[in-house]
Amino acid sequence: MHFNAAAAISVTRRPPVATAAADSASGGAASPPRILIVEDDFLVATELEYQLTQAGFDVVGVATTAEDAIALAKEHEPSLAVMDVRLAGNRDGVDAAIQLFHTLGIRSIFATAHADSETMARAKTASPLGWLQKPYSSAALVQIIKAALSS
Repeated sequence: MHFNAAAAISVTRRPPVATAAADSASGGAASPPRILIVEDDFLVATELEYQLTQAGFDVVGVATTAEDAIALAKEHEPSLAVMDVRLAGNRDGVDAAIQLFHTLGIRSIFATAHADSETMARAKTASPLGWLQKPYSSAALVQIIKAALSS
């Protein structure tokens, strides 16, 4: 089932969910890394948000369009974005990632079914932190995010 952006609110902001992983990862003092999810499939976005929250990250929001991603990033200043290539609206995730990087210095991890050489070449100017080919495991996503944040 594909998420219909016109039929639902395309930008969401949820309060962070406290987890034992977040408390232990932060030592109780520092705040957890802030992640922006850019994904137009509602079920995928919901699962991503759940898995990342359980892994101790603070999901600052979910955007379904490039424009919403930029607006949320400006407002919440995430550590990085988990970016799908195909999004609702006229612009794709590559456009969003390039704008996030060039205007806000926010880099992306592409988590997408569209990892062909042409798309990857276009995305090079966004200086992506990594690529995950759908379908991927939540463990692989958490691992690539942790590696990106520690480098």
